[in-house]
Amino acid sequence: MKENLSERINNLAVSQTLAMAAKARELKNQGKDVIGLSLGEPDFNTPNYIKQAAVNAINEDYNSYTPVDGYVDLKNAIITKFKRDNNLSYDLSQIVVSTGAKQSLSNVAAALINPNDEVILPCPYWVSYSDIVGLNGGVPIEVKTDISNDFKMTAKDLENAITPKTKMIWFSSPCNPSGSVYSKKELRELADVLVKYPDIYVLSDEIYEHINFCGVHFSIAEFEDMYDRTITVNGVSKAFAMTGWRIGYIGGPAWIARACNKMQGQVTSGANCIAQRAVITALIESPSKITYMVDEFKLRRDLILSLLNDIDGFKCNTPDGAFYVFPDVSYFFGKTIGGYKINNASDMSLFLLDKALVATVTGDAFGDPNCIRISYAASQDQLIEAIKRIKKAVS
Repeated sequence: MKENLSERINNLAVSQTLAMAAKARELKNQGKDVIGLSLGEPDFNTPNYIKQAAVNAINEDYNSYTPVDGYVDLKNAIITKFKRDNNLSYDLSQIVVSTGAKQSLSNVAAALINPNDEVILPCPYWVSYSDIVGLNGGVPIEVKTDISNDFKMTAKDLENAITPKTKMIWFSSPCNPSGSVYSKKELRELADVLVKYPDIYVLSDEIYEHINFCGVHFSIAEFEDMYDRTITVNGVSKAFAMTGWRIGYIGGPAWIARACNKMQGQVTSGANCIAQRAVITALIESPSKITYMVDEFKLRRDLILSLLNDIDGFKCNTPDGAFYVFPDVSYFFGKTIGGYKINNASDMSLFLLDKALVATVTGDAFGDPNCIRISYAASQDQLIEAIKRIKKAVS
């Protein structure tokens, strides 16, 4: 019974992306033709060269417990990747491999956050940031942005959010859910604020790094004055279409890596042995081998934007990365459509699921109550049909 559960679990929110996906599955089980645009999961298959590496690992009898922080040759592959793609130099002591980037985030939070430490979260932020911070006793401090500046936090915004209790800033670039990408100049401006506060640490979530339509990805840890205080989180779920393989990793100061290793040793130990062997191949091979997926995502982005911009009340910016659009739908708030009163983004998302049979996610889950997140990790035919349904429902 609920009263017998811990306060920790009672206060924990359910992941809204997973909750919406569950509702969509329930309707599908009832025979409804639901188009799911709620989950952040590529619809491509894992590339064959990566799958073959997993098959080889099975045939080579990889089946034992793995080192808590990952196989040495995988850590070396991660070091090579960081140097090649991000101009970041790490050694083995600075790398920890985990069961997905989400565990990497949780490890960092457990290692660094004390009760009542404040963690700055530029809004919108990935759905689990706030609750991971809260689970570890921290206080999420939301910094509002809006569509007019591509949902990016400015140096002034950051400065205004810092207090004596500020311990960390967490952000993603490319961003889930907005698709925004911070430029080198924008990151430098944020760094110029942070250099005045040497006790604030940065968590840079770069899981969508390769799904980038600007052609340039910059890591804030590349700045010499940010390197020793930045934890860079990455993984293979998104760019390599390996969501179910569950491998993420961090690069950062060795003392933080040791703490994450210690935490992980008491929770899950090392990540899956076969998946780790496959990821070695994924990271060592050139990123050019996955550009066919990135090219297709860009086509889909352009398609869905053209379709959404044709619907009155949907206000979109042009995301430069990831595979989401994050339209402002506040135009509909206070209106009644087909007997449904739309008071907020959650109402809008539920309305679209019920009336258009299209699953999206409310922006409330990401710290922005004016928007909804729509994933375009679906075929072009599905996207065309989904937006057609949405247009019909709201008109």
